[in-house]
Amino acid sequence: MLTVMTGGTKGIGRVAAALIAGQDDGVRIMGARPAADVPAGWTAAPLDLASLASVHGFAARLPDAPIDRLILNAGGQLPSVRQRTADGFEATFATNHLAHYLLLRLLMPRLAPDARIVITSSGTHDPAEKTGVPPPRHADARLLAHPETDPALDRMSATAGMRAYASSKLCNMMTAQALAASPEAAANHWRVFAYDPGLTPGTGLVRNQPWVVRMLLWPLLPLAVRWSRTMNRLDDAGRGLFDLATTATAPGDRVYAALRKARLTWPDPSELARDDVAVRRLWADSAALVGLDPTP
Repeated sequence: MLTVMTGGTKGIGRVAAALIAGQDDGVRIMGARPAADVPAGWTAAPLDLASLASVHGFAARLPDAPIDRLILNAGGQLPSVRQRTADGFEATFATNHLAHYLLLRLLMPRLAPDARIVITSSGTHDPAEKTGVPPPRHADARLLAHPETDPALDRMSATAGMRAYASSKLCNMMTAQALAASPEAAANHWRVFAYDPGLTPGTGLVRNQPWVVRMLLWPLLPLAVRWSRTMNRLDDAGRGLFDLATTATAPGDRVYAALRKARLTWPDPSELARDDVAVRRLWADSAALVGLDPTP
């Protein structure tokens, strides 16, 4: 059993990683920055999601064995869309979506029959959820990679930054939708999930936000969990990720799993995420941005 994971050093990923390590004696590889604290039972491999070259290097260093579980969980928020990666892309979109898209594409030929693939998305991808985060306007990969070319770019930096986060989570959702609908997934009986853990206090999600968010608002959120429909405790959100990576079964052909009151539910994703044309366009444009052919 080979498990490959990103985003397992903190937050819900660390909870899920600890549960996975206690379940079996398989090989577990976690992509992480060199100084990161990797959970017990996992082997660290260097990975910087802000560099496509690093993603290629991480994939090349993985053991030569079929991958049974691929968990693409890493993610973050930035307070604006000004930051660029080494490849010249807007940083939130590049790290949350493009790097994971590239890693998925590089590892698809190595996914085992019956493999489980989990991509962490967010309810912020869906305007109907009314999360308070500015919802995506589109999933145009080229505009998201270069927001200065987007005629609808928000004038306020903070609004643009949060909308970039929601848009990247929409791209995560659509990537899962595209993978689940692929001939490869059908032929190999892959189980593909896009996971919304809900708003989860105690994670490192806001580590790059202004101090008022990090030091005042974020520490108060745990007080609201018991009254909120979409908020979850850290342990519950981590167990939801663990369940999807190990044993959870979706009703029918459902891909989107949303944790509500510590229980996995299976709602429809947003209207845009269900647009097959937009999904195919995102897949193809993302391939072009990372230098791959759209066809696996």
